[in-house]
Amino acid sequence: MSTSNGLVDFHCHLDLYPDHQAAVEEAEEAGVFTLAVTTTPRAWPRNHELAQRTKRVRAALGLHPQLVVERASEIELWDRYLPETRYVGEVGLDAGPRFYKSLDLQKQVFQHVLQKCAESGDKIITVHSIRATKFVLDYIESYLPSGRGKVVLHWFTGTKAEAARALEFGCYFSINAAMLDNPRHSAMVAEIPLNRLLTETDGPFTKTGSRPSKPADVAVVIELLGSLHNVLPATIAGTVRSNLRSLLEPPSNDR
Repeated sequence: MSTSNGLVDFHCHLDLYPDHQAAVEEAEEAGVFTLAVTTTPRAWPRNHELAQRTKRVRAALGLHPQLVVERASEIELWDRYLPETRYVGEVGLDAGPRFYKSLDLQKQVFQHVLQKCAESGDKIITVHSIRATKFVLDYIESYLPSGRGKVVLHWFTGTKAEAARALEFGCYFSINAAMLDNPRHSAMVAEIPLNRLLTETDGPFTKTGSRPSKPADVAVVIELLGSLHNVLPATIAGTVRSNLRSLLEPPSNDR
């Protein structure tokens, strides 16, 4: 049995590896439940096609905030594909120096995404929030009413107070190894209840050793979370699986 069997990588860009199909097959063979996020709606059909051949890989329909300037016109395509999936991502806001000038347009797109997800009522959304945590939480509060969808905050780098606010909204958090290598971020992660944690790699944008991370490398995140909480890795792995089951339950009024 693979040491990664039954683990969860809830945010990975499988279509950005040199061989997309091989990356999907490797995640499946490793036994890792993998959410293959996309950065543009044009990437959806191929991601969806490959994921449908597997038991454990699922594709998410995205429009990345860092690409909004070039890709905002694809929002109609995003709308067209939305009924084909329960998973949405990567979406969100990025107020970092390179993307701040497009923040108003990002907000328009993110508002649209949340409103369409709320209309559908059953979407699970993996959300980017670099230097924009307050805005992201404000928009979730305003445009995704209680019971109309679930949010997983990917690579969350907000404050403990912002994490507490997100918890009140019912958000989950997907944690990667890079977050736990940063003392300030690991202190924030330590405050998040274990029943709201998922694991991710954000591969290929992170590294394990000298190579791009792949879904099986969430085993490293499990080890680090175990050390952080002084809990056996197997216990953390079981908790994350249980959290994923809870996330996938039909929506209810929990906020």
